[in-house]
Amino acid sequence: MKGKVFLVGSGPGGTAFLTQRGRAVIDRADVVLFDQLPGEEILATLPAHAEKIDCGKYGGKHTLQQDEIEALMVDRAKKGMVVVRLKGGDPFLFGRGGEELETARTAGIPVEMVPGISSALAVPASVGIPLTHRKYASQVTVLTGNEDPTKPGPALDWELLAKSRGTIIILMGVSNLVKIVGALMKNGKPNGTPVAIIERGLRIDRRVTIGTLATIATMAEKSGVKPPAVIVIGDVVKLYDPKNPDLIPVEEAEE
Repeated sequence: MKGKVFLVGSGPGGTAFLTQRGRAVIDRADVVLFDQLPGEEILATLPAHAEKIDCGKYGGKHTLQQDEIEALMVDRAKKGMVVVRLKGGDPFLFGRGGEELETARTAGIPVEMVPGISSALAVPASVGIPLTHRKYASQVTVLTGNEDPTKPGPALDWELLAKSRGTIIILMGVSNLVKIVGALMKNGKPNGTPVAIIERGLRIDRRVTIGTLATIATMAEKSGVKPPAVIVIGDVVKLYDPKNPDLIPVEEAEE
């Protein structure tokens, strides 16, 4: 008897942004294979009856490799279990959910995708930066700042990106920030293009650093910017207002 795999996105942090479908699926799970990004608030609500397997990455070190995670997922499902693969954000946006979907399908296991709210959308919104605006941006491009190093060549077209008049969102880009801004400026993106780095998203200790392509790398180094962080590049950053009293993280507002 085969079970079923659910690829669940937990959103940008906290139970307030976990979807009702995500909550329902987690509650019926026989086993949960979780990353660290869902955060302690959500991980504390995993069902007591479920087997819990930590698949997170801590300090650059993987608890389990991707092939090991997928093997566990298939093994438990083939034993008739309801398997939840729990990830931060949305599994299909740089979450390797596509690979896990393929693995489940190849093994003949039923699989369902449960979308999550991506930090690419939620984190800029939480500090009052809209990704689109009739005056500033009519398109959005979401990039990974951490391409697969085994690729024969880069998949990102920096020349094309530099010409974009829309908003650029970069996830997992802090460690490569110098290379990213350098590539954009080298290919003609104006040095004065506004940039925001939003650390720790919707947490109480969230921090925002505002600069330009020419200054942001130095500012980030001086202030000790660390992941997790979302990088926003484009004129929409001009709408950020640090004095806005409504920009309170959800966790703090609920206290």
